Amino acid sequence: MKPTLQTVADAVGVSRSTVSNAYGRPDQLSPELRERILTAARELGYAGPNPTARSLRRGRAGAIGVLFTDVLSYAFRDPFAVRFLQGLSLAAERHQTGLLLIPVPDDPEAARAAVRNAAVDGFCVFCVAEGHPARQAIFERGLPVVGTELLAGDPEMLAAGIDEAAATRAAGMHLTALGHRRVAIVADMLHPAISPLGTVVREPSDVSYLGESERLRGYQQAWRKAGLDWDEVTIVNVRGNSREAGVEGAAQVLDRRDRPTALVAFSDVIALGTMDALRARGLRAGRDVSVIGFDDIPQAAEAGLTTVRQPATEKGRIAGELLLDPPATAEGRRVALPTELIVRASTGPAPDGRN
Repeated sequence: MKPTLQTVADAVGVSRSTVSNAYGRPDQLSPELRERILTAARELGYAGPNPTARSLRRGRAGAIGVLFTDVLSYAFRDPFAVRFLQGLSLAAERHQTGLLLIPVPDDPEAARAAVRNAAVDGFCVFCVAEGHPARQAIFERGLPVVGTELLAGDPEMLAAGIDEAAATRAAGMHLTALGHRRVAIVADMLHPAISPLGTVVREPSDVSYLGESERLRGYQQAWRKAGLDWDEVTIVNVRGNSREAGVEGAAQVLDRRDRPTALVAFSDVIALGTMDALRARGLRAGRDVSVIGFDDIPQAAEAGLTTVRQPATEKGRIAGELLLDPPATAEGRRVALPTELIVRASTGPAPDGRN
């Protein structure tokens, strides 16, 4: 039979609580007694108390659950996600807490089960659509929750985020000031369906991810103000936040006879893919077609990409601090972080005769 805490206690001739203290509260025992207990445990093949059961008795799991709707590898390969998680880790380390990454399955019941079964003290909702079953399961548990969207529907939810619409309004106005009137958007997470014609969404309200919806709204406001017909803006919905997706999305519009003079992407990774597509066609970003990204990852500066800078690491750190040390009052429960349009060589005046 598998050895237990009681097996070790019987072998040494002490109580169960004394054996438990040898692992969790060594200062309660003399060094000699603790060593005798640990030696007996090793000889019996006892690995120690179950950490989950121990955390439940203490009332603390010692971990933050990080929820996102993508495969687990996304957390390690996406440049923005890496920086966000770095910031979250800084806060977790300060509070002697760990991180539990929870990729949410497509199946609604499996998603709810992933949340219900997570041994955590609270949740950070990193990238989950409004109305997703996993969100409901989180609130049913009654644990503290922090998100990255300032406009999230639940008023009790903590949040560290940016004004997404204001950020893209600034980017949209930058393009219209340069004379661009034929524009296209390339983004993922706009709609579950992928359309070869790039017309699966028309309005920001069609998008279930609040951040992407607000970015769309910002561009819509900027371009309508400049007199652009929103119905003539091509919106390309790609699958996944990757450079390859950016190449494929750009191909939908660059090979048209009336190709746009400017492309905007909802991430730098996708924007870099659109620049790859331009080079493959002998076109240059900023001269033939302007390109704007979002995030300002390190590769953006290397590529000369105009983009919206947001403080990814600081966003993660503040999200963690809000969750692990929440403010006593409603004030300060939602922290707005600054953004800045960083203009580089990938944007320039609209080509003559193409605006």
